[in-house]
Amino acid sequence: MEAPLPPIPHSPLRLADLVASRGTEFALTPDTGARSAIADALGITGIKKLRFDGKLTPQGRKDWVLTATLGATVVQDCVVTLAPVTTRLDESITRSYLAEMPEVSGTEVEMPEDDTIEPLPDTIDLYAVLTEALALALPLYPRAEGAELGQIVYTEKGVAPLTDEAARPFAGLGALRDSLKNDD
Repeated sequence: MEAPLPPIPHSPLRLADLVASRGTEFALTPDTGARSAIADALGITGIKKLRFDGKLTPQGRKDWVLTATLGATVVQDCVVTLAPVTTRLDESITRSYLAEMPEVSGTEVEMPEDDTIEPLPDTIDLYAVLTEALALALPLYPRAEGAELGQIVYTEKGVAPLTDEAARPFAGLGALRDSLKNDD
């Protein structure tokens, strides 16, 4: 029986406790257990290296801005072969925490141009920001080097298989046009 993974750690910063006249620097380097818990939460094979460091700076009287860099070496399964794929990620992260967020009204809402804006919380959990930023930076479809998605054709006996090329309804029009030009 496998031992359960430890939960993702938390590193909350209570904004009321921070000095508003200067920024607060931070640096997170999760240990093996924390990296395993984050990898499990994100559904990836593993995280070899992970570092999240930056600064939380006051902006105006009530707002805060988090600027950070995320460095990670992650291992994911190849979408074609399921072989492990190692990827290096280096991302710049910005989050703006606003005390007065614009009001959202109506049933249909457009995405704002600035997707870094969030409502001002009482505390900011740095591990939650790290995990979210890592999830957004992961390759959606990692592929091992040389892995190609082939074509498999299934059909009943005596029936011609329907291939991607044959399924394109206008595939032969280009050849027909060219043959008509040659006849002129």
